[in-house]
Amino acid sequence: MAAPAVRRTEFDILLFISLSHGLNDLIQSLIPSIYPILKQDYALDFGQIGMITLAFYLTASILQPVVGFWTDKHPQPFSLAIGMTMSLCGLLLLSIASTYPMILLAVSLVGTGSAVFHPESSRVARMASGGRHGLAQSLFQVGGNAGTALGPILAAYIVLANGQKSVAWFSVVALAGIMILSRVGFWYRAKRRASAGAAKVAAKVAALPRPVVVRSIAILAVLIFSKFFYTASMASYYTFYLIDTFKVSVKDAQLYLFVYLAAMAVGTFLGGPIGDRFGRKFVIWLSILGVLPFTLALPHANLFWTVALTIPIGLILASAFSAIVVYAQDLVPGKVGMIAGLFFGFAFGMGGLGAAILGEIADRTSIGFVYNLCAFLPALGLLTWFLPNVGKLRHG
Repeated sequence: MAAPAVRRTEFDILLFISLSHGLNDLIQSLIPSIYPILKQDYALDFGQIGMITLAFYLTASILQPVVGFWTDKHPQPFSLAIGMTMSLCGLLLLSIASTYPMILLAVSLVGTGSAVFHPESSRVARMASGGRHGLAQSLFQVGGNAGTALGPILAAYIVLANGQKSVAWFSVVALAGIMILSRVGFWYRAKRRASAGAAKVAAKVAALPRPVVVRSIAILAVLIFSKFFYTASMASYYTFYLIDTFKVSVKDAQLYLFVYLAAMAVGTFLGGPIGDRFGRKFVIWLSILGVLPFTLALPHANLFWTVALTIPIGLILASAFSAIVVYAQDLVPGKVGMIAGLFFGFAFGMGGLGAAILGEIADRTSIGFVYNLCAFLPALGLLTWFLPNVGKLRHG
């Protein structure tokens, strides 16, 4: 009689976890949003800006697979609230940081909070999905994208207007996240007790041959590299590109960044349900390779068309990640946390590495050259051809 409860999609929990993901990523998005302030106040070059991003992403990327591997064996329902508490500490430190090393420490604390948050919250989304894994993953991730999109807007009107110390005002956001995630933690604990054998049942799903799994994971890693190197160029340097190329104000540049990030939020939401209906591989094909014409056109466009082109770029490119995560979880059944941690962590690492490398390239050449270079990254989507049709093999 327990089967119907297992299959029911628990939208209240998905709403909570999506909202908390939005709060978590809103906090994260404040970091690149205040780069213009930090660059001016501390006389930083693009290489140092890239290192700040790298410090954040490396702590997140290195720790996430470790957290996911551990929680697969030892689930921690209240680790979500603990992760948000770490982000709160990093946020408060960032508001008072007066030296470059303090800034690096602050963003590393926020990265550690994200490392704890993402694997377990992805597991919660899958637990609450009722079998609609793509939909659940998209709802979870769209919350994060919405928070990421709101960050630059709030930074433009609050932080840029009131200075670095006003970052502390966002502690209210972190406190709200801690409250929501504590509620989710109680549900998580009860759900685990009610379905103690579910993981063992999932582990009995027939596995693909190991060489196929290894090859597929490697291809997905390359696709993640393609996606997140390009998104790093947008998240960290798009405002600088607009200011340098079109001489717009910092506030206007932040608003144009919001357009791109909002498009990403919509694309993230659409990717999961489309994958549930048509297959993850179809979405991966469309979202990586399909964005190529737009990325190639962007470096040659005027201001109007630059902003316009970021809409399909964000919309199409963002739909990939939900499909990639669920596809990888289907490849390796029974390892939900480890796979989520691995792919979220690798994505964070590629984003941070991309920001650092692209910052150095920008210092040695120009911001414009960076966008001409990154325009070709989506061509790596051709590797999708070599992925097996996992959805068809394990439908339902």
